[in-house]
Amino acid sequence: MAPFRPADRLARAFQNRKGPLLVTCTIAGDPDYDQSRAVILALADAGADIIEIVMPFSDPVADGPVIQAAGARALVAGMNTDRLFSLIREVRKEVIVPILIMSYANIIIQRGIEAFYEEAGRAGADGVVVADVPFEEAGPFCRAARKSGIDQILFISQTTTPERLEKILGSASGFIYLVAALGVTGTRDGITHEAISLLRRVKESSPLPVVPGFGISSADHIRAYARAGADGVIVGSAIVGLVGDNAGRGMEMESAISSFVGELKAAASQGYRGIPPETVPGTKLT
Repeated sequence: MAPFRPADRLARAFQNRKGPLLVTCTIAGDPDYDQSRAVILALADAGADIIEIVMPFSDPVADGPVIQAAGARALVAGMNTDRLFSLIREVRKEVIVPILIMSYANIIIQRGIEAFYEEAGRAGADGVVVADVPFEEAGPFCRAARKSGIDQILFISQTTTPERLEKILGSASGFIYLVAALGVTGTRDGITHEAISLLRRVKESSPLPVVPGFGISSADHIRAYARAGADGVIVGSAIVGLVGDNAGRGMEMESAISSFVGELKAAASQGYRGIPPETVPGTKLT
């Protein structure tokens, strides 16, 4: 029997899905180490299919105010790369769903690219997303991911040219992270026609799952992307905001997260099959 690779866990999640997978995002160490661990376990218990753990960074250029504030709280509370891997090792004992790490390149390079990926795989991570590395500079990260047996998740957006898209699709693994809203992370009122069009175009071009993120914050958004054929959806700022609003409240924080994630999971499970995204109740296409 072939040895288990962390990336196998991610592949199986997409192979076994009944609807779009719900990818939930949280900041490592927010508002502190112990509460962060509780948040991750609450996300898993509430039905998250994949959990993305963001390593906080002092200059998070891709993030909006909610995630910036969460990262600042986590850094003040002492989060660092050693504690990130410890956190993943701890929750992996109880969490069976895939775990992704999102980081900025400086953090990975400071550790050593190969060392970071090796430690990530040993800790129990299944993939890595690097927020600020363009495809043209992603080679060392992709090679380190392959060597460590984990997936390197690459971005595409509405500004990606057809020629560049083809190259990205040839190098990515795990899934394609579709940046569904231009600008920094954060909640949005609606989703754009351009995001839906890009999603459909990429799905026609690649066998890899396509998962939109940025700006997805409601059950209606998820149902619309389900209708468009998304293989998953990433919800970040809306969840991170709940953590910030309930920091220090223990059970209240976990209850708020569980309730919200349960609502999102239900939307992902039911979809709106056969109905165009623009006709999904409550959805605003911009």
